[in-house]
Amino acid sequence: MNEESTIYDVVGVGNAIVDVLGKVSDRFLVERKLKKGSMTLVDAKTAGLIYEDMDPEREVSGGSVANTVAGLASLGDDCAFIGKVYDDEFGQNFRRDIGAAGIDFDTPPLKKGPATGRSIVLITPDAERSMFTYLGAATRLSPEDIDENIIKVSRYVFLEGYLWDSEGGKQALLRAAELAHKHNRKVVFTLSDASCVVAHRSELMKFLQDYVDVLFGNESEVKVLFEEDDFVNALDKIKTMVEIAAITCNARGSVVVNGRIKTFVEAENVRDVVDTTGAGDLYAAGFMHGLVNGKTLGMCAMIGGIVAGEIITHYGARPEVSLRGLIRKRLMAYTQNV
Repeated sequence: MNEESTIYDVVGVGNAIVDVLGKVSDRFLVERKLKKGSMTLVDAKTAGLIYEDMDPEREVSGGSVANTVAGLASLGDDCAFIGKVYDDEFGQNFRRDIGAAGIDFDTPPLKKGPATGRSIVLITPDAERSMFTYLGAATRLSPEDIDENIIKVSRYVFLEGYLWDSEGGKQALLRAAELAHKHNRKVVFTLSDASCVVAHRSELMKFLQDYVDVLFGNESEVKVLFEEDDFVNALDKIKTMVEIAAITCNARGSVVVNGRIKTFVEAENVRDVVDTTGAGDLYAAGFMHGLVNGKTLGMCAMIGGIVAGEIITHYGARPEVSLRGLIRKRLMAYTQNV
């Protein structure tokens, strides 16, 4: 890879979504027959009904890969983002927020069609998040929105599995992966959600085999992907498909698979978990920061864990402190204790 010709460390391609967060009881979900603990796609009417019944506390720019590049920017890395919003209030807020984070976002907004996508994130007392997502304008992302010049000058091209839920998004994702290979760039992919893996398993398997260099996911997603009840067996199947796989295991930490080598890293000790929204996205940000800066895979996973540990201490999936300063402080403490 020709590093001299790069401008961005990472370009993310994903759904541009505004997260609407609110605290609810488990009873709230049961009474409305809402599925807990995963992402469910809904239409505009259903999203509106849930919104009317909840008490919104925060509205923040979100989206899986958008959260990851925001984390990377907070860590000091140079990033760009490709995604689709409508030219409405939510879309303008998204563009303003991502620009304020220091991320280049030049995808033209929609002038006609569905409104900017939003994800209603309902947080129960156990800190579990249940997402009900209206994709809206995000579904209008197309191959024409994938700027070859941006792909060409990015070291890593980070793609999200959620794009597979719309035909335009899937084609845009495939276009980005093709261009990445054309220009000898690394393709990074996150599985996003177990329900997404179930819906598109056969296509995802082929995509991983053909394009992906670095894979992110969690234990349940990987087990579903390989139709394995045994996590260890699933990990063994990963090693022949991608160069690096970083798999999170909730409170048990994460495991990195690199060929025949598996590296297990403990999770951060977080006393008060407030909201798990974005934990996987920010783990990926920390891991990629380490990878971009030439750290060992074990150290990449450690940085990912530190960043994920910060994000679950407050509401929302965007960092509330300088992640760069946090990592410097934590790693300094770690080296002093070794």
